[in-house]
Amino acid sequence: MTDQTASPRRFAASVPLKGNIAIPGDKSISHRSLMLSALAVGESRVTGLLEGHDVLATAAAMRAMGATIERRDDGEWRIHGVGVGGLLQPREALDMGNSGTSTRLLMGLVASHPITATFVGDASLSGRPMGRVIDPLSQMGADISSSPGGRLPLMVRGLSPAIPLSYRLPMASAQVKSAVLLAGLNTPGITEVIEPVPTRDHSERMLRGFGAELTVETDQRGTRHIRIRGEAELKPQTIVVPGDPSSAAFFIVAALVVPGSDVTIANVGLNPTRAGLVEVLQQMGGDIELLDPREVGGEPVADLRVRHSILRGIAVDPAVAPSMIDEFPVLFVAAALAEGRTITTGLDELRVKESDRLAVMATGLTAIGVRVEESEDGLVIHGTGGDPLPGGATIAGHLDHRICMSFAIAGLVSTAPVEIDDMAPVATSFPNFEALLVSLQQ
Repeated sequence: MTDQTASPRRFAASVPLKGNIAIPGDKSISHRSLMLSALAVGESRVTGLLEGHDVLATAAAMRAMGATIERRDDGEWRIHGVGVGGLLQPREALDMGNSGTSTRLLMGLVASHPITATFVGDASLSGRPMGRVIDPLSQMGADISSSPGGRLPLMVRGLSPAIPLSYRLPMASAQVKSAVLLAGLNTPGITEVIEPVPTRDHSERMLRGFGAELTVETDQRGTRHIRIRGEAELKPQTIVVPGDPSSAAFFIVAALVVPGSDVTIANVGLNPTRAGLVEVLQQMGGDIELLDPREVGGEPVADLRVRHSILRGIAVDPAVAPSMIDEFPVLFVAAALAEGRTITTGLDELRVKESDRLAVMATGLTAIGVRVEESEDGLVIHGTGGDPLPGGATIAGHLDHRICMSFAIAGLVSTAPVEIDDMAPVATSFPNFEALLVSLQQ
């Protein structure tokens, strides 16, 4: 999983995008459905699971720690769990590939079990710091030894019983929050996460759905206090995974910027902690219509009809950043086609994703003819007002799936083709990205 052959691709000016598509299942929900099913007693069933490399890394890790996980021919996944506290010692290192989510959340699970696990990953993941997870898990009693800088490879020696913790997040991070809550599942007493800025709440929703005793209180300052009672007994569930809004983002932007486009994207998850991009693009003048809004498995979903629009540059409210942190690379592409300036701030977390997404996007956009100003925590992008981008450059994707897909969309509205040095990393989150794109160009 950690070695992939480079796969360069060239993306050129596109005909109008037309038609209806269904995107892969939500990656965040897919990860959590496998982990919690593996900790329930009995058989859970999951449909719509994202079958990208990242989620498959989670499935392989849970198998290595004792769960039985099988995919049926009809696409349904069946998971027989081991129960909270029942994780087994893995015989080999857990290969996380490129998945930071798998790594951080599984570190949380291991931290409160009497087992030791070694985590390894590809070159990109091995460059990403894990210190913000190591800190709270160490306070709960886990013994964690890492490579310099808090990086992979690292080893987690769990403690059982672990020490309950009240932990205030120093920065907005759904992964750190989730790691602490998952560690709290097998920790006696109450484990609390204090969240000054709300982040995606899939863990809270799903933990409650599986039967964990979890409460969320919001104080007068808007700070969320999330408490979970440990030594939980999780009950098996039947889960339908909605379409991933982070994957839909690329086709939403493509339909908005390619002239003449009219695309409907089915069954998109619109959890309010994840739907910031739709709101921001609508503020910019994007024609995005929500069709048949409904709730599936405790998550709000809708079909999105998106039509080509002349976008206007705006100052993006930094408070919305946690609800669309993964979508900023493709938002930068939309901003490059807008009228006037788009100003973004408060995006420090983008510097420690699969790549330094602020620096990589600034460099790549500049290479294809966009005027960009980079600051410590954001970008200012001067748009073309709808005119095509010059294009004509080869983009280094830095093994970052979202960078690769963002510049693929930029290529659709460029005078000269845009080449991506390696599209192989896209398989981590969106294996059929290129096939869906081609289907809309027919």
